[in-house]
Formats: sequence, structure tokens, C-alpha cells
Amino acid sequence: MTDALRVVDVAEEHVDSAWQVRQRSFGPGGDKDEWRKTALEFAQDGRYLGVLDGDELVAAARIWPFEQWWGGRRIPMAGVAGVVVAPEYRGRGVASLLMRAVLKRSVEKGYPLSALYPATTVLYRHLGYEFGGGRYQFTFPAADLRTLGGRGVQVRKAGKADAQLFIELASKLHAAERSNGPLIWPLSEVESWLGDDDNFAYVADDGFVVYNWSDGNLSVDEMVAGSEETARALWATVGSGASIARSVYVHTAPTDPVHLLAEHEAEAQARVQRWMLRLIDAPAAIAQRGYAAGAVLDLSVRIEDADLPANAGDWRLSVADGTGSLVAAEPAEDAVRLGARGLAALYAGTPVAALRGAGLLSGGSAAADAALDNAFGGSTAYMIDYF
Repeated sequence: MTDALRVVDVAEEHVDSAWQVRQRSFGPGGDKDEWRKTALEFAQDGRYLGVLDGDELVAAARIWPFEQWWGGRRIPMAGVAGVVVAPEYRGRGVASLLMRAVLKRSVEKGYPLSALYPATTVLYRHLGYEFGGGRYQFTFPAADLRTLGGRGVQVRKAGKADAQLFIELASKLHAAERSNGPLIWPLSEVESWLGDDDNFAYVADDGFVVYNWSDGNLSVDEMVAGSEETARALWATVGSGASIARSVYVHTAPTDPVHLLAEHEAEAQARVQRWMLRLIDAPAAIAQRGYAAGAVLDLSVRIEDADLPANAGDWRLSVADGTGSLVAAEPAEDAVRLGARGLAALYAGTPVAALRGAGLLSGGSAAADAALDNAFGGSTAYMIDYF
């Protein structure tokens, strides 16, 4: 790196340069005018950071204002996306400089959590991110879905005006299921999604489905159902395209009821994209997460976090009655010890035995391990969205 390199808020005069770096990083594609419009929205809200060498923009990254479900509770989450570095500046510490600024800005914006889809794990692990879950795509025969029934459920076409209803229906489901990982997009983005003529959206009293065409087959973006009959009706609506589409690609949880409803199993080769998680404000992240009603935990924890030192130190971690807390405490010889990566993986439900096997957690006791697994375990963490 040179002394001329500095982190800045991306401004309007930088946007065209950011597009050029993006093209060199990700390849050609996309509508430049639409991309530019969105980029300016990020810039105006202080969620678009870049690195300049002199007056030239050589790297950039965005922060999405998401919420994410953990233990059935919604938590603000900084979704890091569009991390690009000009080819001639790679391997010179520019990405690390940029991402440390992203972490700092995420703190300033008040996000307890951050998540991203990594192009490389090396950079993000150095900065405290670790795998949190997956984005799963399964493929079902369209004809199977067509026969699922649900004819007694009233299903209507949905549109942009239903955006808030969709958020409420999804929220009700994820709270009831104590979901881990799914996102809630800003209302304006949900409106745009439902207003896109390429998407087909249908809604019932307790559920909805959004899908589209994909290379002659159908692809389901999201399906939410609060009952078996609604699930059958919505899947059958998608499957009604079986006369044209042989297959339906479905982004959903690996434990979604569709796996139990469909007559034939999904194709064996499911697609999984891994995403990474990081705790930005550890006490807030612990306090806002949901936990199993019967989970009880009270133990000493020592956290190491060089990039976000406010998370580091000795703490008392407690869980009871479905809620948790992380409070500063005196050092203890029997403390569970872990760094930012181990803390993120634990938060996402990774078994303690796996963390010990990877060297991401030490100290504590067998009883502490069992209590941690009971508190942070639960349904498999997943996302249905790529950002």
C-alpha cells in the first residue's frame, strides 16, 4: 500500500469509477442505469465505502440494511455486498483496509450483526467472520407439485401493494418456527420485487409464493405457509406450470415441509452457497437473539477480538426464559475462550465439539459445552436470498 490510499464515503463523482472496478471484478453484466440509481441510494445513506489512491477509486463495498432472524427474533444486520478491488491493487492490503472501515461503519450504524457471501474465506476469516449457514436450492419435478392439492384455500394474485403483508406473513412464520438466518429486506425492496413483471406472486390468508421462469423451468424465490393446506395450495399453483416446465428450482430451508409433501424426493444434487456471519456488537447480538424456552446457561467467557475491541474481554454469558445477556465480568480460570470467528460460529448454532476440533473454542468444561449447545442449537441456519 502507499500513503495515498485512504478510505472515503463513496460520492456521486466516484460512482462511475466504482462501476468500472465492478466490471473488472465481476465481469460484464447488469443494467448500468439501475445499478447507478441503487448505488446513489447507498451513498446518500452512508452505506457505500471506497478506497482512493490519490483521486482514483480502487475499491468499494456496500452495506445492506437488513434484519435477520435468530432464534425467532429479528435483529438488525449489516449485509456486506459488492466488495470489489481493482485487479492491479489486489494482494496489497486494500481489501482489509476497506473491510475494517466497513466494520467500523457497521458499529456506527448500530448493527449487532454482519453477514456476507464470501468470494474468498481468507480475507473475511482474518476479520472475524465465520460460516453461519447456507443458501439451499433444491429441484423438484413440477408435476409432483401440481398434484399437492389445497383446492379449498383461496389464492389470489399479489402485487406491490402487498409488500407489507408479505413481511408480516413471513415474520409470523419465522417467529413461530424460531428460524435462524432468513432475511427481512427493506419495504422498498420488497415493493420492487413484487412490482417486477418477471415475478409471479400469489397470496393466501396465511402464506404467499413468488416465482419466475428460469431457462424453461420455474424458480421459486420464496414460499411461506402457515398451514399444510396453504402449503399444498401454493405449491400446486407453482406446479400448474408443469405442462411447460419440467422442474422447479426452490430456495428454501433444508427442513421445509415440501420435502415431506412431495411424492418424490428432490434431485440428489442440491446446490448450497455458504455465507459467513460476524458479531459487530456482541452484547447487543446476544441480548436480541432468541433461545429455546428451556435453555439455561450461566458461565464465564473470554473473547478476543482485535478488530472490534469493544467485544473483547471477560464476560458473563447468561441465558434463561428464552433471552440472553452478555455482561462485563471479572476474569475466571474456568472461562470458555474464543475469538470473533468462534463466537460467530457458536451464535449460528455450530456444535461446540466442532469448534473445539477446529481450535476456535477452548477452556470451559463438559457441562459448559452441553449448556452452550442447548442454548445456541436449534434449526439449521439458512438464507433464501443472495445479496
